[in-house]
Amino acid sequence: MNTASDETFEREMGCTVHEWLRWLPMAVGPHPWIRTDDGACVDVGAGRLTLTWQPLPPRVIARLCLPRLSVQFRFDRVAADERQAFLRHFDLVMRRGGG
Repeated sequence: MNTASDETFEREMGCTVHEWLRWLPMAVGPHPWIRTDDGACVDVGAGRLTLTWQPLPPRVIARLCLPRLSVQFRFDRVAADERQAFLRHFDLVMRRGGG
């Protein structure tokens, strides 16, 4: 589990690349960002967040098939409080639930 003090970490997301790219603009909120060949760069304060992702094989449970995406987060020159604020909003947007 990552914390706000972690500058680099990886998460497994339950989505396709298409879904991820559809949600990403809302997840980064007002922060300027650009798409790169293998990910995205997001300006966070005076620093930057570099995101890279790769599709993983789906998780199969009986007849259920769930997409998976490995996402790497690398913050450069972003203070812990800025990382925490950014991730709080990011996680609210990216959170998926059922019920």
